[in-house]
Amino acid sequence: MKVIVLGAGLVGGPMARDLAADSDFEVTVADINESALDKAGSGLPITTLKEDLSEPETVRALAADYDLVISAVPGFIGFRTFRAVIQAGVDVVDIAFFPEDPFELDNLAKENNVTAIMDCGVAPGMSNILIGSVDHILDRTQNCEIYVGGLPQRREYPYEYKAVFSPADVIEEYTRPARYVQNGEMVTREALSDAEYIDFPQLGTLEAFNSDGLRTLARTIDAPNMKEKTLRYPGHIEKIMVLRETGFFSKDPVEIKGVEIRPLDFTSRLLFPLWEFGEGDRDITVMKIIVEGSKDNGDVRYTYSLFDRYDEENSVHSMARTTGYTATAAARMVARGLFTRKGMSPPEYIGKDRECVEFIIEQLRERGIIYNEEIKILS
Repeated sequence: MKVIVLGAGLVGGPMARDLAADSDFEVTVADINESALDKAGSGLPITTLKEDLSEPETVRALAADYDLVISAVPGFIGFRTFRAVIQAGVDVVDIAFFPEDPFELDNLAKENNVTAIMDCGVAPGMSNILIGSVDHILDRTQNCEIYVGGLPQRREYPYEYKAVFSPADVIEEYTRPARYVQNGEMVTREALSDAEYIDFPQLGTLEAFNSDGLRTLARTIDAPNMKEKTLRYPGHIEKIMVLRETGFFSKDPVEIKGVEIRPLDFTSRLLFPLWEFGEGDRDITVMKIIVEGSKDNGDVRYTYSLFDRYDEENSVHSMARTTGYTATAAARMVARGLFTRKGMSPPEYIGKDRECVEFIIEQLRERGIIYNEEIKILS
């Protein structure tokens, strides 16, 4: 099967390499960044293409030559990239965290007979799959909580943070209003709000804040209480809030010495170099998923825990592993005909099929990514 990965960055490159190690796939990776392409294609049978993926016509023409597409482009071009692939009539697995409503593309995907899986990373992604799976098991789902973060292993002043995916998407997490479900009602709060401290055995205390990570779960899961929070080392929230409230993330131009500039562009130029992973930098991914509800007239709680580190043997960042290998597992699932639903499918739809869930969990386990499950009877 011919597969193309759109984007050769921190996550796209490892996805291409993971698929290229499988003799079932002929793999191509496309990006405008030549150094990223060189790194992704080194030592494996991967075809590299230098292409401007911000152009939908380019994406549509590229996709038409392949059997399956994995989109790993930045979120700000994610929606139009997804639409272009669907217009080409090609099955697609996507990890772009775009703000638009993905269900706007549902009819288009059905008309083009396309299996389109969106948000198929770690969170959203694997978090949705596991919540969808438990929701399918329970008679009634009452509460869903997701706590997730990608962190540098070494804490370094001033931000104690490194961007384990597109830095532009990180800033989007800090500015996009956070939506969650409380007592059956949709609530919208500013990002970074409702800070709380959470203890994790492997790391100690982390701080959690509201982020807009529920995505499609708020629409597809009938539970009166659902929220997603992002995890950082303590102190990070206050620093970012000062920048945001001062206007450093604003997209409205300001005039400086006769030149108009967006504060966000200025801030990005300063922040992104500080947030880049350098040679020797390592990362950690931590996640806890809690789902509570009733089954056979009793209350039950499912808890899933993930703690993953940088892969020293293959030099792959943890966030690339936990995000990218979920997507490549989904790609293999589609390629093998295990999941054939046409139209837009959020990951929780995969959770409805136990065979698909077990397939993805096993694929991840083979790569050393372990989701520990705990089931507790509450009453």
